[in-house]
Amino acid sequence: MGDAVALRLEHELGQLDFTLTNAQQADLVAYIELISHWNRAYNLTAVRDPLAMVTRHVVDSLAIATLLPPVTVLDVGTGPGLPGIPLAVALPEQKFHLLDSNGKKTRFLFQVKNQLSLSNIEIKETRVESFDVEQGYDCIVSRAFASLRSMVKSCHHLLSERGRLFAMKSAGVHAELSEVADLADLVALREIKVPGLQETRYLVELAVRH
Repeated sequence: MGDAVALRLEHELGQLDFTLTNAQQADLVAYIELISHWNRAYNLTAVRDPLAMVTRHVVDSLAIATLLPPVTVLDVGTGPGLPGIPLAVALPEQKFHLLDSNGKKTRFLFQVKNQLSLSNIEIKETRVESFDVEQGYDCIVSRAFASLRSMVKSCHHLLSERGRLFAMKSAGVHAELSEVADLADLVALREIKVPGLQETRYLVELAVRH
């Protein structure tokens, strides 16, 4: 499995606008192998094929790496660490806080952190509505929130005054945007090209009205 995953990853990373070292690529292959192994008992993701995980999980996450501000990022509803883990591997100088309320998933995240020696991540096991911080985040990202409205309502208390929400979305995002018009201003709507993926992806950047 490892060789095929490594080849797929190398091929698709070559189509992104940044490069990773061999060590970083090896870490991402190890991450996919960990997901595949733990998935049998923990049901971390509906994607079962490791080759599909390369595209749908890792490369999909990395497609936004150059679009996030260089600040501490809170990844809400991270699940098995998406997009936080691939981004933390690719951006070792940047800090990522990974939040999820599911104990099985956070146990998996601690295993990934230890095995890959990711010193730039912190894991938070709590519901986003219950999470509280003294200083708000300038950047909150999510890949799996049910809706933009839900994300805005759940996360607004965690943002700094200049903070932004970044939501990874697929088709249907325009209808969701109309549902948050009373709560947030659209800063940017960027179409994301994910190598190997035919579906359209978007990164939505919102400024929430405090």
